[in-house]
Amino acid sequence: MRLLVLGGTEFAGRAVVEAALGRGWEVTVLNRGRHEPPSGVRALRGDRTAPGGLAALASGEWDAVVDTWSAAPRAVDDAARLLADRVGRYVYVSSCSVYAWAPPAGYGEDAPLVEGASASADKTDYARDKRGGELAALAAFGAERSVFARAGLILGPYENIGRLPWWLGRVARGGPVLAPGPRDLALQYVDVRDLAEWLLGSVERELSGAYNLISAQGHATMGSLLDACVRVTGGGAELRWTSPEVVLGAGIEPWTQLPVWVPEGSDGHDALHRADVSRALATGLSCRSVDETVADTWSWLQGIGGSAPQRGDRPGAGLDPVVEAKVLGVPLEG
Repeated sequence: MRLLVLGGTEFAGRAVVEAALGRGWEVTVLNRGRHEPPSGVRALRGDRTAPGGLAALASGEWDAVVDTWSAAPRAVDDAARLLADRVGRYVYVSSCSVYAWAPPAGYGEDAPLVEGASASADKTDYARDKRGGELAALAAFGAERSVFARAGLILGPYENIGRLPWWLGRVARGGPVLAPGPRDLALQYVDVRDLAEWLLGSVERELSGAYNLISAQGHATMGSLLDACVRVTGGGAELRWTSPEVVLGAGIEPWTQLPVWVPEGSDGHDALHRADVSRALATGLSCRSVDETVADTWSWLQGIGGSAPQRGDRPGAGLDPVVEAKVLGVPLEG
């Protein structure tokens, strides 16, 4: 297979490149050159936001393109139109955020979508940008040659958002840790490597259409995630399970200040952790254990010095130690 990856050096894009190379595919990447792609690829330079930024793609044919773009939809529109006659399938990493807020528990791919998105738009907000990207791919490649992987929470090595890396760093420091309850709170996420394998499988299976790409409901819990963090870091942390009422009463923001966590029964929890993923599971999605995801992410962090890269277009995640100590009623360490 001949694969073109737009990006290919960070998080999801890098995982796709590594998975494709592992399958023996011929891989081409187009990026700005700020980060080196894995060895074994054909590297092209181009900034898709600049005039003439796609010039390196003026020639060439591929079986599929994988695009993880999450800003102005017009960048997807430009690429899709340029490649429509020379690429077999457009695989776009979209998001469950494209559903109209707030989707009910158990929502599938036929749930109502956010309104106001446009394929030719400049950057607006994340939900409409992702939906605009879908519309751009659809316009150029049609329904039969486009795949929309509507990913939920993505974790794993190379994460540049700071969610699991923050938890690992916090737990590694040891001491009492504010663990937002309940302990058995169900989580849905997808390991970036499992996402990558499904994306490549969608090309081999000649799939089309939209798929919710996260684990089955209950694949992990807040408890299993944080317990795994304690085991792999060996930091001697003491998880202090704290009720949602106490957490919210302290003014702590779910998802951002306490990454991954959203209180049970809220619109956010239903949207982020209670999607119907039967369509993806039926087409080859296989999710590794939470222990493996956490252990491999910790190993990667240790290999790069313990500090994860951070995307400039995303706010940093994590809880202020002063706030944590106050909620737990313990002295501030250090």
